Amino acid sequence: MILRMSSLFVRTLRDDPADAEVPSHRLLVRAGYIRRAAPGIYSWLPLGLRVLRNIEGVVREEMDAIGAQELQFPALLPREPYEATGRWTEYGDGIFRLKDRKGADYLLGPTHEELFTLVVKDLYSSYKDLPVWLYQIQTKYRDEARPRAGVLRGREFVMKDSYSFDVTDEGLDRSYEAHRAAYVKTFDRLGFDYVVVKATSGAMGGSKSEEFLATAENGEDTYVSCTGCDYAANVEAVQVRAPQPVAYDDAPAAHAEQTPDTPTIETLVDHLNEKFPREDRPWHAGDTLKNVIIVLKHPDGTREPIAIGLPGDREVDVKRLEGQLEPTEVEAFDEKDFAKHPSLAKGYIGPGVLGEKNESGIRYLVDPRIVEGTRWVTGADVAGSHVIDLVAGRDFTPDGTIEAAEVRDGDPCPNCDGTLHTARGIEMGHIFALGRKYADALGLQVLDENGKLVTVTMGSYGIGVSRAVGAIAENTHDELGLVWPREVSPADVHLVATGKDTAVYDAAAKLAVDLTARGLTVLYDDRPKVSPGVKFKDAELIGVPTIVVVGKGLVDGVVEVKDRASGEREDVALDAAVEHVVRVVTVPLEAVTGNLKG
Repeated sequence: MILRMSSLFVRTLRDDPADAEVPSHRLLVRAGYIRRAAPGIYSWLPLGLRVLRNIEGVVREEMDAIGAQELQFPALLPREPYEATGRWTEYGDGIFRLKDRKGADYLLGPTHEELFTLVVKDLYSSYKDLPVWLYQIQTKYRDEARPRAGVLRGREFVMKDSYSFDVTDEGLDRSYEAHRAAYVKTFDRLGFDYVVVKATSGAMGGSKSEEFLATAENGEDTYVSCTGCDYAANVEAVQVRAPQPVAYDDAPAAHAEQTPDTPTIETLVDHLNEKFPREDRPWHAGDTLKNVIIVLKHPDGTREPIAIGLPGDREVDVKRLEGQLEPTEVEAFDEKDFAKHPSLAKGYIGPGVLGEKNESGIRYLVDPRIVEGTRWVTGADVAGSHVIDLVAGRDFTPDGTIEAAEVRDGDPCPNCDGTLHTARGIEMGHIFALGRKYADALGLQVLDENGKLVTVTMGSYGIGVSRAVGAIAENTHDELGLVWPREVSPADVHLVATGKDTAVYDAAAKLAVDLTARGLTVLYDDRPKVSPGVKFKDAELIGVPTIVVVGKGLVDGVVEVKDRASGEREDVALDAAVEHVVRVVTVPLEAVTGNLKG
C-alpha cells in the first residue's frame, strides 16, 4: 500500500496544542494522529487509526495463539445485570447512564464482566464445556472526573478484555498463567519498556492481580521494586512490614504538655526540641503520631468520616488509599465537617476522642508501624496541647490498621532485607484472578463430573489498546518527534522525494511501487511544492522507523536510508535500494518473532 502525503488526510502542526500536558499528547496531535472532539474524547485520523489497528492486531494474534475466542458485546447495556452485581450503585458517577424513550435504564459499558458471565451461563451447563476463554476488543466508556494526557486517560477508549471460565481453582491458576504469558509476548512485541508488578484488585475483587506498567517519568502510577529481590508492586499493593511489638512495662506515664502554636508537625518538633529535649537524640517527625481525618464517599452517596493515624514524617497517599477502597472515593474533611464534630481540636487531634466507642464516633485506623508498645507524641484533643509518651496498646487501641501512608525510596522490602526503589509508570494491562464474585451474583453454575452443581470460577484480563498508542509514544519519542516500534508503525517506510527535478519524483514513485510489491506499506511524501526542510521535519515528527530520501544523491545513483531511532544514515545504490530496505524492515521482525516463539 502507498499512502501519498499529497492526498493523505493529515496536517502536521509546528506548535503544541494548548491543552496538551505530556509529550505523547503533544506529538500525537502535532503529527496528525488524533484530534480532540471533547474533553477526554478523541477522533482517530488515518495515521492514528493505522497505529491503533496494528496494536489491535498484535493483541488479537497473541490471544488467538493461546486459544481464546473473540466475540463482541454491545456498548449500550441494560441496567439489570449491573444491578445484580451491585455495580450499578458501586460505579457512582463513574459511568454514563441514560434512559430510552420508555424510561428504561441503560449504561455505556465501562467493562463487561456481567455480559461475559451471562452469555456463558446461557450457553454452557457442564464441566465438559470448560475451560473456555473469551475476549473482545471494543470501545468502553467511563465518566472520568479528570480526563487528561490525551488518549492516556480518556472518557472513551478501546480496550481488550478477556475472561476465563473454569470449574476449579487449579483450572483458574492455569488460565491466569496462560494469559500472563500471552501478555508478556504482547508487550514484548509492542516494543516499549514495561514492568510487571503486584497490584490490588479494587472493585473487581478476586484473590490476586498484577499490572503491566509502561515505564514513564510522568506516568500516573507509582510502583516499587526491591534492590535485593524480585519483589515489585504498585504502591497501592505494598504492605508495610510491621515491626515487632515493644515491651512497655518500664515506659513512663503519658503526660500532657502545653505546646502553644504548634498545629503542624514541623512546629511541634521544633517546640519539643526546645522545651522537652530528649537525652538520647533530638526529636524527629517520625516520633509524632499524626491523625488525619478524611471522608469516605460510598457509592450509595453516604459520607463517612474516618481518622487515619500515621507517623508524622509520612503523608496520606490519597491515590493509594482510594486504590484499596475502590469504588469508595476519598474527600477532604472540611470546615463544615469540623463544625459537626466539636470534640475534634483542629491541629491537635489525638486518639483520645477517636474510635467508634469514643466521643466523636469516628473510626480510627492506624498505619501498621504503630504496633503495641510504641511510644508517640500526639495531640491531646485540646488546642495548644500534646501528649508525650502515649503508648499504643496501653493508652489507646485503634479500631484497626490501614495501608494509607506514602511509600518512599529506601523503605524496607516486605519480602527481604532489601530496600524499595520507586518509579513511575502507565498502566497498560491488568490481570485478575476474579474467583466466583460474578458467577455467584449471576448464578453461573455447571454440573461437575459427579453431577453436582458447582459455581464457575473466573479470571479477568484487560489491555488498554488505545492507551497503548499514547504509552508507546510516551516511551519511545525523542526531541524531534515520535519514534514508533516497527510492529505498530503506521507504515514500514517513509519515502521522501526532495527537490524539483522530475527524475527524483519518477525514481521515488517507482521505488514506492517496488517496495509495495514486496509487501511493505510506504508513506510517500510526494508533495511537489513543499520544501525539503519541511518534509524532513514531518518525517521525524511522524516517526516511521525507516526513512528513505530520494534527492540530490540521485545524480550519483544513490538514495539515503535513515534509521529514525538511532539517526544513522547510509547511502545505498538505487538499484539495490529495494532489497536493502526490505532486509532492514523484515529481518528485525523475524528476529523478534523467533525470540518469542523460542
